[in-house]
Amino acid sequence: MTTLYKNIFWATLTLLVIAVTFSMLFNTSPAPANLSISEVAAKIAAGQVTSVTVNGNDLSIDLKDGTTAVSKKETELGLSQTLANYGVTPEMLAAVNVDVQDQSGFAYWMELLLPTVLPLIVIGIMFWFIFRQAKGGANQAFNFGKSNLKMFGLFKEHVTFKDVAGLKEAKQELEEVVDFLKNPKKFLDMGARIPRGVLLMGSPGTGKTLLARAVAGESGVPFFHISASEFVEMFVGVGAARTRDAFATAKKAAPSILFIDEIDAIGRERGAGLGGGHDEREQTLNQILVEMDGFDRDTNVIVLAATNRPDILDKALLRPGRFDRQVVLDLPDSKDREAILRIHAKSKPLAKEVDLQKVAVRTPGFSGADLANIMNESAILAARNNRKTITQDDLYDAIEKVMLGPERKGRVITEKEREITAYHEAGHALVAASLKDADPVHKVSIVSRGRAGGYTLKLPVQEMHLRSRTQFLTDIAVALGGYIAEKTMFGEMTTGASSDLQHATKIAHALVTQYGMSEKLGPQTFGESHELIFLGKEISSEKDYSETVAAKIDEEVKSFIDRAYAAANKIITTRKKVLEAIAKSLMEKETLEQDEFNAVVGKFNLKPLGI
Repeated sequence: MTTLYKNIFWATLTLLVIAVTFSMLFNTSPAPANLSISEVAAKIAAGQVTSVTVNGNDLSIDLKDGTTAVSKKETELGLSQTLANYGVTPEMLAAVNVDVQDQSGFAYWMELLLPTVLPLIVIGIMFWFIFRQAKGGANQAFNFGKSNLKMFGLFKEHVTFKDVAGLKEAKQELEEVVDFLKNPKKFLDMGARIPRGVLLMGSPGTGKTLLARAVAGESGVPFFHISASEFVEMFVGVGAARTRDAFATAKKAAPSILFIDEIDAIGRERGAGLGGGHDEREQTLNQILVEMDGFDRDTNVIVLAATNRPDILDKALLRPGRFDRQVVLDLPDSKDREAILRIHAKSKPLAKEVDLQKVAVRTPGFSGADLANIMNESAILAARNNRKTITQDDLYDAIEKVMLGPERKGRVITEKEREITAYHEAGHALVAASLKDADPVHKVSIVSRGRAGGYTLKLPVQEMHLRSRTQFLTDIAVALGGYIAEKTMFGEMTTGASSDLQHATKIAHALVTQYGMSEKLGPQTFGESHELIFLGKEISSEKDYSETVAAKIDEEVKSFIDRAYAAANKIITTRKKVLEAIAKSLMEKETLEQDEFNAVVGKFNLKPLGI
């Protein structure tokens, strides 16, 4: 209401300013003189008046000298009688043109009623706004426990399983759910019961929400969707009320599907975080548990939920009878990535030479969302360069932009820094090309991208889910290649190798404490990570070993790094000419693609070494 009054005040003030300004600019004629009735009578007697216009009690007087004047007569007397009282004879008045204008009924009544009615109207409007605000607040209070459920029909795009590439096992699980809802008799005749819930688990961007939308498009039954965060409020009990309302709405439309996105917002393990047993989030979770598998089991509502943190969910949510099926969505392999790229390339003009299989090979570990982003970025790059089609180079640039960030060619660096960067990246590439267990080098560049001064792109020949200790040691050696190259060629190190050293140390520590690959310490793990479930973030690691073992862990970590360092140092020192050739090529071209890099090192007949 305060804002409304301010707006009315400023609007009125603005109108007044505009009215005054226009009246000053356009009203250039002098204001008429205001005469008393005795002065009017004297001018009529002197023959100076040509006409008098009567409008109620107001008189408009035209004088013979061309000027005008105004006056007022007595209220209850006519003009002639008023003037007669001041000595004007009928003969004098006969020489003046008198025009009487009748006041209209509307103007008459407005003159009488407006002073009384206008304040009442203003007061009435004020009370109307006050009661409207009070009514709105009351409605909000009554609707506070209502869930904000949305029907699938609100989606602009109709998605089916055909629009989801890969995820064959996940789609098969969900196709059975859709078939159950469409043809329940086929399953009920076999004694099967309808599953209560299906939990979609996977890394961010693997297509959980997209798969849920595909279920909505395929099911042909009412599909309701809501985010788990919408259940939680600062007031205790509201989340539970919204949960009851959501399930009640879904039950009215049964058979139906209720999709809860990011269920970990309310489904975190109870009793392990802040807030105590009567925390609002825990009450909401308790209500979901009751709704899914409480006393009322005769329902045809299937709960579909998605999360990328299944490790922090409450065990009661994951037991049979609640989320009967837990569908894992993995990152796509090379064939699935190619299929995903083709789906996102349907609406984009690709050049004839574009090979999406090569793009799929260059993107191991990318999720479906990352691949969609690559196609979008490549289209932006093509449009920025005023091209009508997307080229293969646009796709490659988009991959590197998504991985590392945009190119920073405008970054000012000295020639010395440029040379150091060239030898640093050449060191990475040379070590990778010299070790038989290393991934092939696909690109080396000294063009700054994001926070990296340069980069060496290595891609596996074949995607593997298991890695050996030798492969880990090879990764450490490749990471140390830039550090050793700087030290060998310039006699000192720079801060450019800091991220490489962190990466190498992390791998070596994991070899000892997580993977049991230390010969001295044997097949065991060290340190138990603890999570603060309420925050969903790892904050500590319990030290479940003695100080003596801690010293041995440090020794083994150093041993792994020293072993990899020795292998990389041997390569750099014995193949210095190759290192210089790679660095000089980088200084000239700034970027070496796989064929160009192989041509440079191929001149020296490198033989792969072990570690």
